[in-house]
Amino acid sequence: LRKGSYRTRSVVTDGSSRNYNAVMPVWVLLKPTDMMTKGGYMFPRFRNTGLTIRISKNAALKILLIFGSIFGVFLMTGLLYFRNDVEIMLIDEEKRKDVNERAKMINSSDITFLCLPDAAAIEAASLCTNPDVRIIDASTAHRTNPAWDYGFPELSEKHRENIRNSKRVANPGCYASGFISLVYPLVKAGVLPEDYPVTCHAVSGYSGGGKKMIAAMESENKTKEMYSPRQYALGQKHKHIPEMQAVCGLKYKPMFNPIVDDYYNGMVVSVPLVTRCLTKKYTPENIHEIMAEHYLGQHFVKVMELGGTETLADGFIAANTLAGTNNMQIFVCGNEDQILLMSRFDNLGKGASGAAIQNMNIMLGINEATGLE
Repeated sequence: LRKGSYRTRSVVTDGSSRNYNAVMPVWVLLKPTDMMTKGGYMFPRFRNTGLTIRISKNAALKILLIFGSIFGVFLMTGLLYFRNDVEIMLIDEEKRKDVNERAKMINSSDITFLCLPDAAAIEAASLCTNPDVRIIDASTAHRTNPAWDYGFPELSEKHRENIRNSKRVANPGCYASGFISLVYPLVKAGVLPEDYPVTCHAVSGYSGGGKKMIAAMESENKTKEMYSPRQYALGQKHKHIPEMQAVCGLKYKPMFNPIVDDYYNGMVVSVPLVTRCLTKKYTPENIHEIMAEHYLGQHFVKVMELGGTETLADGFIAANTLAGTNNMQIFVCGNEDQILLMSRFDNLGKGASGAAIQNMNIMLGINEATGLE
């Protein structure tokens, strides 16, 4: 990646150069060996670095992207490859860990994305002294902090309005996005009693495990166990649990059972309901109506037909169907005694970088789908 004043960008993907006309003072020239195509995305093997991104033709808005995770790579992909209105400036490689340089860049930006481990995200946010800078944090660090707004606009008009006006937005976690999409409307509608023992099962592609897991899953020394689904966080201390509980307003922590499987991206999060334990007797039709009304008119979150009779005609729900999108599908299945709620989406899309870009669009007052479709 080179900084410059170019009117086009060239990307080498399969040995041939592709040029795109754009107002984008950046030149990208990558060898095929430097590119990875995963889950519907093509992205470069960037190292931990920082980028200042200016949105709009006159470079009126500067956006700083600081990343050290797979999330940051995909956020970079969405901003660079799917937008034709961005200008990018690269922090010098030798200064990428320089706190003073990071502070200077943050305070000269309009919006800063933090795609860092929790401690580094907290430190980076503390470097901001410019009251006009707006920060979107992709880490776990600020998701239960009342001083930050939770970045799930479809939850309510209040959430959307808070994001629009916010200086600090905490981007949701991937598993948490699915769980909250199912449980929050039920709590709001009074379906769940205060002491309901909420249980959640989820399956995700291995990209959600970050760089170490990706390397292990794609290694020549991959063990036979890695070819099978593997449940983890067995001690019930997954880092998304506090977020799940706090955002939904649950009295007790949910039982959370995540599973990672041998595919790259996409996930399904499931929450079972035992109807005799709810505040009153609910049927699948009742719950479906509640969910459909809650998400009525939302662009990215859709409640599918009751029972998934058309979408899931073969009786299976695949976790990677929405890979490469920012969409989320919600299903209500089951019977009068037991109801199963499921949320399907891309852990790297609506569960990560797609949500961050959507939040940025809302903060900028532009179409929330810009760069996402």
